[in-house]
Amino acid sequence: MPANHLITDPSLLTVLSAAHETRTQSLEILELLPQPGFPCGNTDAKRQAAVKELTARLAILRGLNRKAVMGVRATKQETTEARQEIDSLHLQLQNLYYEQRHLRGEIAGCEEFDHKYTKLPLIPVEEFIAAHPEHAEANKHELTLARIADEHAARQVLEQQKQELVKRKEALVKETNAKKEELGKLDGELEKWIGGQEGVRKIFEARERKMAGA
Repeated sequence: MPANHLITDPSLLTVLSAAHETRTQSLEILELLPQPGFPCGNTDAKRQAAVKELTARLAILRGLNRKAVMGVRATKQETTEARQEIDSLHLQLQNLYYEQRHLRGEIAGCEEFDHKYTKLPLIPVEEFIAAHPEHAEANKHELTLARIADEHAARQVLEQQKQELVKRKEALVKETNAKKEELGKLDGELEKWIGGQEGVRKIFEARERKMAGA
């Protein structure tokens, strides 16, 4: 297959065309060279004109060749820069892949984590929405946070009630102890009074016995 069928770059096709024309001109000059046994005739003038034209074509060909060489160098530079850019993009892609794999691992760890909120005695979703219709349009995450906040608020109320009951219990215990102490004092005074009454009774009984004996 001819080379010009493989080359599609316009600048290279121009070089090939110039080279073909220069080759054709060279062949024409060869035909104009004097042959042994044949007079030169007027071929010298034609040959000189052909040589001048060939010289001009060679100058054009050198210029095109120089331009092609410079183009190849520029293409190589562009190719090198493009390769470096591709390598950089490939490295960035690898970093993104590793980051993606890391994030997927973190997400899987979070999804499999035994969260404490899953063990909370949260009220069913239907009951929560019935009690708090403002959360009816919330997504699953927002609804879970709202249910946890509701449970926290309910526990705070229960804790406050518990503290109030503890204070009431302490007050009742204190009051009961005070009454027990007061009753103890009354028991002591009553025993003293009963003891005094027993002494008086014994005095009267002794007097009665003495009077009976007289």
